[in-house]
Amino acid sequence: MILACQNIYKSFGTDVILKDASFHIEEREKAAVVGVNGAGKSTLLKIIVGELEADSGNVVLAKGRSLGYLAQHQDLESGSTIYQELLSVKQDVIDLEARIRALELEMKHLSGDALTAALEAYTRLNQEFEQKDGYAYKSEVTGVLKGLGFAENDFEKQIDTLSGGQKTRVSLGKLLLSRPDLILLDEPTNHLDMASIAWLETFLLNYSGAVILVAHDRYFLNRVATKIVEIEAGTVRTFFGNYSDYGAKKAQLRDAQMTAWLNQQREIRHQEEVIAKLKSFNREKSIRRAESREKMLEKIDLLEKPVQISSEMQLRLEPEITSGNDVLTVEGLSKSFGTLSLFSDLNFQIKRGERVALIGNNGTGKTTILKILNGLLEADKGSFVLGTKVKIGYYDQEHHVLHMEKTLFEEISDTYPDLDNTRIRSTLAAFLFTGDDVFKRIGDLSGGERGRVSLAKLMLSEANFLILDEPTNHLDIVSKEILEQALNRYTGTVLYVSHDRYFINTTATRILDLTEKTLVNYIGNYDYYLEKRDLLTPATAEAPSSAPETSSLGKRDWKQQKEEQARARKRENDLKKTEEEIFTLETREQEIDGLLTLEEVYTDVSRCMELHREKEELAGRLDALYEQWEALAQ
Repeated sequence: MILACQNIYKSFGTDVILKDASFHIEEREKAAVVGVNGAGKSTLLKIIVGELEADSGNVVLAKGRSLGYLAQHQDLESGSTIYQELLSVKQDVIDLEARIRALELEMKHLSGDALTAALEAYTRLNQEFEQKDGYAYKSEVTGVLKGLGFAENDFEKQIDTLSGGQKTRVSLGKLLLSRPDLILLDEPTNHLDMASIAWLETFLLNYSGAVILVAHDRYFLNRVATKIVEIEAGTVRTFFGNYSDYGAKKAQLRDAQMTAWLNQQREIRHQEEVIAKLKSFNREKSIRRAESREKMLEKIDLLEKPVQISSEMQLRLEPEITSGNDVLTVEGLSKSFGTLSLFSDLNFQIKRGERVALIGNNGTGKTTILKILNGLLEADKGSFVLGTKVKIGYYDQEHHVLHMEKTLFEEISDTYPDLDNTRIRSTLAAFLFTGDDVFKRIGDLSGGERGRVSLAKLMLSEANFLILDEPTNHLDIVSKEILEQALNRYTGTVLYVSHDRYFINTTATRILDLTEKTLVNYIGNYDYYLEKRDLLTPATAEAPSSAPETSSLGKRDWKQQKEEQARARKRENDLKKTEEEIFTLETREQEIDGLLTLEEVYTDVSRCMELHREKEELAGRLDALYEQWEALAQ
């Protein structure tokens, strides 16, 4: 065991954050701390590293073990370059190498016993150098920098000129290179693109130490976590397995807890009815029996009612009118900023009902495309056309669509002046803003709260084409799942940018990958994209002159994928029809079983035979349909 948290209690004023929290971390274990926003995840990490003091309880780190911590927000100040900053972590290896080189020079002028002693020291230092993997420390630094999304021309940038997100990546790189026995990471994926997140997953999976992390990226949690530490209403529970395992076990536990609570409530009501009845007899013996039962009832250890999932955010997206089949057509779209060319000659279409994820590395121009489509930026070349009756609803990751000086109530009422006070308050309540919350200023809200306000406006817009820029940023996992369900039920069309691979996998019907300044089309979700990526991504990183070939390749792939999309739609329609027929026949089969239990039926021989014949025909048809369904499902 490398870490033990024992009976941790922490409150802020009257708000109890952690109560009697206990868990432990074993060697090499990868544990994820999960819970809704405000549950106390970051607080727990700060208590472990000693930045916050617990009201009571103990944190015990195994003797001689080191601990490293990456907070959500970094304010790194340094006059060094990015490369120098990471290289500083290897200062002991650099010093060791300098001593070896100095000793080499010194030995040229030694002889006798002095040379023998120097050779012994030289051998010892070389062994230590090898143990610390000294020959590879420069390539290790370069590998970590590239893994975290820094290009070689970034290495010489000054730390003081970097954005907050870049500084966080530098701090993460330093922490990983220092290789402590226990790493604590608070939202490490927030400033990473997909390629960097995948690299970090592999790094942590192979890491020889233990890891505790807080993250809302479920795909990341599924790949990395071997244990889930859940914080819910101050209580900490431990689940073994990854996030999906936790979800299944949590659902079972919630069902069991609800069943136990309902059974206890039923038993309490029963006892109260018996007590009332005994008292109503108004006899000495019956009253004594009633009093005895009352004492037993007082001794019952009352179970708490489990937290209801339905008490979370309520999001229902539905278009006011149906758009035409052709929702968006983009032709020859190009955009540059100065000498930086983001993309050129982009061509794509979006049809009604599609949910299209636009993905790509940071800085490729994904958000720029969305801003062009929303009229916030002008393209250098090309054009786009919206289809008939298309009404856009836009979700902006930076929340520029919100007015920081307004209250929540004003934000909704000014945007939708026809809504009465009751409708505005009920809408905000559906997004967990109740009472005086509605009079808070937008500027005073957290990122997650602003995200919920933007979603509320989006729901009220009744748009039939949603354009969403990183809609899951700052949302906790429960809110993400609610958004996923709403989008999957939505009958309009969706185009969104996201680096949340689990979200993409759950919602996307098509993926557009912005890579090498062009788009590659994938008809499927994120798993399908991973399967086909190496086949369809143009290999132009080492051959910039092949851009025209890439463009034609992309167009050929586009045609092939459109044909594949048509086949996929036909298969989905056939699958749906088959499922509907199976449901109809199974329902009829159940009706027949019910009829055969009726006396007026089972005593009527001819009616019985007729129903049995029908049932046999149904069974034969169902067997054929099951085979057909299996073939279509494959």
